[in-house]
Amino acid sequence: MSRLSSLVGGMRDFRKEDDGVVTLEFMIVFPVFFFFFLMTVENGIIQLQHVMLERGVDVTVREIRIGRMTDLTRGDLKEAICDAAGVIADCEAQMDIEMLENDLRAWSVIDTAATCVDRGAAPIPDDLTVPTGGNNALMFIRVCVRIDPLMPTTGLGKTIVEANSGSAAAGSHALVSTAAFVIEPFD
Repeated sequence: MSRLSSLVGGMRDFRKEDDGVVTLEFMIVFPVFFFFFLMTVENGIIQLQHVMLERGVDVTVREIRIGRMTDLTRGDLKEAICDAAGVIADCEAQMDIEMLENDLRAWSVIDTAATCVDRGAAPIPDDLTVPTGGNNALMFIRVCVRIDPLMPTTGLGKTIVEANSGSAAAGSHALVSTAAFVIEPFD
């Protein structure tokens, strides 16, 4: 009986102890907050790259619109956009560009789906010329860049990889920027 009473007394003493309570709470709560922190960092990096892509497209469109860039190839456009964007890894190799002219008098609907780099296929040659339109031409440019998540095994990065696991995307996320502009009369 003395052994049982000492065990019960030990349990009472253990129950009254509060050493390590904060550590236990920290170990339960910290992983949740750290997970949200990692998702926030991933989202912030994706948003930074998207904003810089938008900036790169805007700067390049301005140069085309006022007539500073003419007789362009896909490679010229990619280089100009990537130089202005700056923060996108392997930008030129992961970029696909569509440039379309639309007539205001015979309007045609432009497909809303963006064409992105197919990582499972051969790349499109960069020496193909791009239509830049003439004076007062209405032009549409759509740029798609594939980016890889910074943390592909955690939170948002893992979701991106799982949602885009086909051979065309190969676990990447597509950033799309679209602009419409009219060529200034410069001739």
